[in-house]
Amino acid sequence: MSDRHLIHWPPKHQHTLTLPDTSLLYNLEVSATRYPNKPYILYYDTALTFANFKKETEQIAAYLEHECHVKKGDRVLLYMQNSPQFMISYYGIMRANAVVVPINPMNVSQELEHYITDTDARVIITSQELFPQVSPHLDQNKSVHLEQAIVACYNTYIRSQTDLQLPQVVQEKEHYQAHPNAIRWDDVLVKNLEPGPILVQADDLCVMPYTSGTTGNPKGCMHTHRTVMATILASESWFDAKTDHSRLSVLPMFHVTGMQSGLNSPMYSGSTVILLTRWDRDVAARCIEKYKIDSFSAIPTMVVDFLANPNLSNYDISSIRRLNGGGTAMPEAIAQKLLDMGLPFIEGYGLSETIAPSHLNPVHRPKKQCLGIPIFGVDSKIIDPLHLTEMPQGEVGEIIIHGPQVFKGYWKNEEATKNSFIELDGKSYFRTGDLAKEDEDGYFFMVDRLKRMINASGYKVWPAEVELMLYKHPAIQEACIISSKDPYRGETVKALVVLKQDAIGKISEEEIITWANQQMAVYKAPKKVEFLTVLPKSGSGKILWRQLQDEDAKKTT
Repeated sequence: MSDRHLIHWPPKHQHTLTLPDTSLLYNLEVSATRYPNKPYILYYDTALTFANFKKETEQIAAYLEHECHVKKGDRVLLYMQNSPQFMISYYGIMRANAVVVPINPMNVSQELEHYITDTDARVIITSQELFPQVSPHLDQNKSVHLEQAIVACYNTYIRSQTDLQLPQVVQEKEHYQAHPNAIRWDDVLVKNLEPGPILVQADDLCVMPYTSGTTGNPKGCMHTHRTVMATILASESWFDAKTDHSRLSVLPMFHVTGMQSGLNSPMYSGSTVILLTRWDRDVAARCIEKYKIDSFSAIPTMVVDFLANPNLSNYDISSIRRLNGGGTAMPEAIAQKLLDMGLPFIEGYGLSETIAPSHLNPVHRPKKQCLGIPIFGVDSKIIDPLHLTEMPQGEVGEIIIHGPQVFKGYWKNEEATKNSFIELDGKSYFRTGDLAKEDEDGYFFMVDRLKRMINASGYKVWPAEVELMLYKHPAIQEACIISSKDPYRGETVKALVVLKQDAIGKISEEEIITWANQQMAVYKAPKKVEFLTVLPKSGSGKILWRQLQDEDAKKTT
């Protein structure tokens, strides 16, 4: 890596950081000791202090240890929307010396099976609206099943009067049906059990977010307390975060960006999180005004929606000093509008494998639609993906990353791990599969994706996974998933389908879309379907998806 990016390094910042030799649990211990009566969470005007958060974390941990027999290194599934219970569960699982496996709450029952099988998990912590997706997996007669579920109701943490509009899922009172292998969240807390000793250290596994690959099967990214701490400390230092800063947390916490920016980083610094279960532009604006929020992380589609609010001028949002995020490039017009408001959007780049950022734009000198520069301790290069040699400045190649936040490999998948790393100049680099170029200032700009991934409003969709699901439809003979241009999402999921002969004329594109929405997470399901008589193939029989995608792009231009 060249040093050209150091010319624009944040003023008064060191180029490297010394990472602590402690677990994330020590961050909780420190903040709860320093600020016991300070709110860690403000959830629709209900406060949960650092001391109370720590207490409930220990109660969850103790139940996992004593009643569920969770031991050090066991994987525990965490399957719910943003809520105090998600945050408590996350630290409770770690306090039980176990590994958090966060699952996208948009996944449905059929998709859950892979996580259960792959992780050998026996316990899941979930919420009542998702429990119907979980309950089939509690069947003790199945060869692979969960043994125990803890089920939460978000509404039980609305304990103060609020004039904020609650999402429907938060308004709902407790109503899930009792199950012999499930227990209510409140019944766990009332037991008031005491956990055993903390056994985990910095290099033990703590969280395993899943990311999909071109094979279609999601893969667990093994992160230790130390790798997670690397991006916590880097982000807090980069943005010069302070203890008394308050943050709006709106990104989903199952995803690494929301997890780090809205959960782990504020725990480290001892700052307050204003938490929303669902994105709502009016509620966000009211919270900014009410709590003098000074920062929040968001994907571009949220920012677009926020600025499009015709009532925005009715709110005092002058306390905001920073907006940051990534997932997809910010539209030029929106980036300029933010600049005109004196509020540049600080874009960054990271992956599940790097537990959030490896690159960030310098706050004092950001560039629009830019990934940023490599952050503390990161050595990042642009290489020729075929010959694995470094590319000259300005030429397109694959991003590779060496740094303290890089994961330890894919869970139970040595082949995928081996294929994802290369040795170069005596260092091990992670191959991102993303194509980019580096400008004369050392800033990185995304160009394309080497891997076949669709980025729909920040949600990563892997075509092979969706295709596998579509092939289960009785009318579908062949299917190819491509990225199709979309004015709001940037890109969306489109299915090109060849029907079986006896189904032609008897099923519509809309029926395929409806069926797909019932089989998989909504963000993965095709938003467009087009019937073709044949899919073009290469000499080896592989569907020429790139050709189909290029043809679709010409039609939608």
